[in-house]
Amino acid sequence: MKIAAIIVAAGRGLRAGGDTPKQWRPLAGHSSTYFAVQAFVRHPRVSRVVLVMNGADIAAGLWPGGFDADVVAGGETRSLSVRAGLEQVAPDYDQVLIHDAARACIMRDVIDGVIAALQSHKAAAPAVAVVDALWRGTSGHVEQTVDRTGLFRAQTPQGFDLKAILAAHRQFPEGGADDVELARLAGMDVAITPGHEDNIKITLPEDFERAERILRARDGH
Repeated sequence: MKIAAIIVAAGRGLRAGGDTPKQWRPLAGHSSTYFAVQAFVRHPRVSRVVLVMNGADIAAGLWPGGFDADVVAGGETRSLSVRAGLEQVAPDYDQVLIHDAARACIMRDVIDGVIAALQSHKAAAPAVAVVDALWRGTSGHVEQTVDRTGLFRAQTPQGFDLKAILAAHRQFPEGGADDVELARLAGMDVAITPGHEDNIKITLPEDFERAERILRARDGH
């Protein structure tokens, strides 16, 4: 099976603060996108990597290159950006891994788990079980406790049969919360694979410090 990876880096990341989109802000000497692309370019099972960027970021030269990854322009929504990547790799590949550039700390074990599950499923995605108590609140007050049984925190990369997920994007152009939601709308069964607590998505300003600690600990610094 030939596997392609799509790294989605077209968002604006406003909640992370700063004047530069979060995926391009300095992180451990590089950027979140750098580490995300690196993980897939260096994976022995991934044959091609496509980086989907905002057109303005392409024009500004925010991607310094240095890796064997193709760059394509994304759309106005995450779903449209993913579809741009999918159209770029179809029909030459059998499976695709879709990953958020804001998850700089992705590790090979998580990628391996998704690829292994794709041998027997058309869709697979990593997740971490919810272990904390969950509340539903209104106006700063707890209204009720929510049963956490069977709840997971979704991560990426989310892996798919390429033809099947491209068909789902074409069928549901309005998009969804993520590619797993579109897959399920299209009737695909999605296997849950092991995620990791370190596979964080940089969302808020304090996430940069945590991601930097994780990355530097791996390098022994």
